[in-house]
Amino acid sequence: MIRLEHLRKEYPNATPLKDVNAAINDGDVISVIGPSGTGKSTLLRCINQLEQPTSGKVWFDDVEVTDPACNINEVRKKMGMVFQSFNLFGHRTVIENVMLPPMELLGKSKQEAYDEGMRLLRMVGLAEKALNYPDELSGGQKQRIAIARTLAMDPEVILFDEPTSALDPTMVGEVQAVIRDLATTGKTLMIVTHEMAFARAICNRVFYMDEGGVYEDGPPEQVFDNPQRENTRRFVRRLKVLELSIASRDYDFLGMMGEIDRYCRKNQIAPRQNRRIQLAFEEMTQQLVNKLEHPRIDVVIEYSEATQSATLVVSYDSPSFDATKGDDRLVTDLLYGISSQVDYSWNEGAELSNQIQVTIEGN
Repeated sequence: MIRLEHLRKEYPNATPLKDVNAAINDGDVISVIGPSGTGKSTLLRCINQLEQPTSGKVWFDDVEVTDPACNINEVRKKMGMVFQSFNLFGHRTVIENVMLPPMELLGKSKQEAYDEGMRLLRMVGLAEKALNYPDELSGGQKQRIAIARTLAMDPEVILFDEPTSALDPTMVGEVQAVIRDLATTGKTLMIVTHEMAFARAICNRVFYMDEGGVYEDGPPEQVFDNPQRENTRRFVRRLKVLELSIASRDYDFLGMMGEIDRYCRKNQIAPRQNRRIQLAFEEMTQQLVNKLEHPRIDVVIEYSEATQSATLVVSYDSPSFDATKGDDRLVTDLLYGISSQVDYSWNEGAELSNQIQVTIEGN
């Protein structure tokens, strides 16, 4: 139904979309997730031409939407969009807001638009608010009205741009319930959201946006439980990452300990866990630097907000050598004493063939 070919969008100070290629099938319900600034909302706005792509093509039902000769208003009759800011007409009643698009764009009579509008208001649970004005509604109610107004055009595709981000947390559930119902109707939905549990529950595909494109595309079971790419894994597991490299015996030990401390404080890691992370880093790296003639050591510290656990992954170049079982038993005992799990692995084909993974829990 929708094809994106080498889609690119540049702004004066940023290029959120560098090369987006994707095919969206009839009936797909796609959750679009990723860090802020990775072009999620820009992608939706380029699809329906609210933003003009810098280059690339968008196809909808074999019509090139990006062709200057395309009648974009005809396309938008089949492709609705729900914004995070509602965009209701404050001087019109709720039912008038819902009636107006099909009357003006589809040529429906006032009675037809009213009957259909009331049906849709009943569907979103707000028929009793038909004669109210938007200012008399809560944020969640306004968003449900905005969804009803979009549905009044009977679109084949609905694009949701963070539909719950402007809502009080107590109102998020009522909007999500309406979208869940829509997901069962066979319409094609694309939903930009930061609500991971919601994204997983309703979709059959997930687009993880990063590095200027669709970084990973797959079913929710893959993307959330078994992500295939590193940035996806870090995002869905809510990992905060610090990377350090040692390439000399004269490495800046104090500077790196300071970086670790700042990283822990920034991510609100408990002081006791902070000390254990620093201690594990100190014992492993100093032992390796003393043992290796030409040290090449990479350290990745990952902290999970979800589990409040930290993992230190220490990779180093040498013949097979498990530094957790070296000559210094005091170091070994200390490392196991502060950690819940210590694993060593050897990968002969890797650039840094030895790897030690240490898990430090938050309790």
